[in-house]
Amino acid sequence: MDSVERAVHRITRNDRFARMAGIEVNEVRLGYARVTMKVEDKHLNSVDITHGGAVFTLADMAFALASNSHGQVSLALNMSINFLKATELGAVLTAEATEDKLTNRTGLYRLTVTDETGDMVALAEGLVYRKKEMI
Repeated sequence: MDSVERAVHRITRNDRFARMAGIEVNEVRLGYARVTMKVEDKHLNSVDITHGGAVFTLADMAFALASNSHGQVSLALNMSINFLKATELGAVLTAEATEDKLTNRTGLYRLTVTDETGDMVALAEGLVYRKKEMI
């Protein structure tokens, strides 16, 4: 099993919150991940739009997969997100994480969340600390 397969296996098996949210892994390769989630009633906030925490969780899952794809345990140091468009019940959201910079100890990632029409729902940036521990 290569580093990408190990990362996908460990994260999808152990991330119970992402599983509960209904996130599906579409693609993972070195430094990149794409995941999707269909907005269900459980993802809605008090005004019946997609909860910011659900959007953040989707982006965070792509971030986790992309940053751990090298086989080295990577943990978030910081993540900032900008919410750009509200979505509703039934929307299909896609998050993509792309590696911008990788060093021995850190990794910087650009995260986008789009809806089924391709409109940007959120834009985020994440920084990880890369531990010596391997997956």
